[in-house]
Amino acid sequence: MLHFYRCQLPYEYDNATYNFPEINMTIPWDLKSKSWSSCARLDANFTTEYFNAGIPANSSVNCDKWVYDTTVYKSSAVTEFSLVCDNAHFRVMADSLFMVGALLGSIIFGDLSDRFGRRPIFFLSLVLQVVFGLLAAIAPEYYTFMACRLIIGSTTSGVFLVAYVIAMEMVGPSKRLYAGVVCQFFFTTGYILTAAFAYFIKDWRILQAALSAPGIIFLCYWWFVPESARWLITKGRGAEAKELLLKAAKENKVTIPEDILDNLLPQTEVANGDHPSQQEARKKNTTQKQSTLLDLFYYPNLRKKTLVILFSWFVNSGTYYGLSWNTSNLGGNDYINFVLSGAVEYPGYSFLLLTLNRWGRKAVLCGCMIVGGVALLLTSVVPSDMNWLIITLAMIGKMVITSSYGTVYVFSAEQFPTVVRNIGIGAASTSARIGGILAPYTLLLGDHWRPLPLLIYGALALVGGLLSLLLPETLNKKLPDTITEGELFGLRHQKDVEDVDGNMAEVIKNSDLNVNHEQK
Repeated sequence: MLHFYRCQLPYEYDNATYNFPEINMTIPWDLKSKSWSSCARLDANFTTEYFNAGIPANSSVNCDKWVYDTTVYKSSAVTEFSLVCDNAHFRVMADSLFMVGALLGSIIFGDLSDRFGRRPIFFLSLVLQVVFGLLAAIAPEYYTFMACRLIIGSTTSGVFLVAYVIAMEMVGPSKRLYAGVVCQFFFTTGYILTAAFAYFIKDWRILQAALSAPGIIFLCYWWFVPESARWLITKGRGAEAKELLLKAAKENKVTIPEDILDNLLPQTEVANGDHPSQQEARKKNTTQKQSTLLDLFYYPNLRKKTLVILFSWFVNSGTYYGLSWNTSNLGGNDYINFVLSGAVEYPGYSFLLLTLNRWGRKAVLCGCMIVGGVALLLTSVVPSDMNWLIITLAMIGKMVITSSYGTVYVFSAEQFPTVVRNIGIGAASTSARIGGILAPYTLLLGDHWRPLPLLIYGALALVGGLLSLLLPETLNKKLPDTITEGELFGLRHQKDVEDVDGNMAEVIKNSDLNVNHEQK
């Protein structure tokens, strides 16, 4: 959001307008920006004699109040809290703090959803988001507003990421693509609708409330959204998982044979027919073997995959948000530019629907990141007078990075074992938020050399695309459920399995998975 503002002069009232005819006698010329200063005024007694003399003062002082151009924006947090001039850094901090909140939320809510279930944590996050969204709309001063923004940022992880994991765990391999990509379509639609809300609602406080209030409607999902059957199975709650699967089968007018259910739930009391004492022992054993984020770094194959995924999320997020915040280069109407920056995501996601199930996740992720990297790197050699070409290349970069960002969501959820899937996605989201936090500061480098931010994003995207070749393909593969399966997933040769470190080799040797493999 670009604001135009100037000093409020000593003789002006609070309802003064932005434009006035005596600018050359009241405002100094800023040589750096090559425009009239927005942060200083001439140091003079603005009397009738002064204006009649027609000689501007030769010294200036900093502003203590400002007058804003309300032609486009009636009000905003920037204008109300005077986040301009010496306080302008707070604007960057506002974006960064929101992303810090998203970072914290990805850690906290990711872990909570793995411990207590996807469904309750989703609704807890939704309630917090609505409450603090409405509180932000009535915040009396800047620090209260930013505290609310921080919490709202954290709840976005709890709402979107947990909902995404629920969607991925509800469907089979052939439908994962549609579940994952459709989630992204709704994200983009919400992005574009924000411009529509802002166009019709000019007051920022009413706009904040209008964007927060619809969350109340989604509380009715409590009666429609079930718990994840996969999560229930990993927690040894087979009876609940079986009931949920049978209910889903009835809704879809299909029948699941009992033997198939028994194969799906081998470790539960339902499939094994355990006595109550055995069930209690299994639950106790499950609790003792609670998997954590450290398991993803303890074993070599999981560690390699996890590090590549974390870097991919960092690059995709930083580049995505950096390009989104860079749309002011388009010029023209701010609302149209905002809509265009969102609309370009539709072909990016549509591309995924056409290719992910044909070409595979790895090829699409690698190809999109490399194409995006090359497009952004080319902006550094485009002549400065061909601004339209720089914008075109940047938008191509945004489109393909949108595709790779959508792919990395699907690809990552399929790489992590079920027992740590939400923790893994939470960690990946943490890495993404770090990229988002750094994005506005990276854009500041453009003050020294305009192509530099795009050059940095391009180089990172190119490296990320090449590293993604290290990840195993997941198309039409069974998702790993345990840490053992996660470590074995992607090891192509027996030698790879033998190279696994001693601890994991012992686990594999004694695991039911290895026994079943030998029996086959």
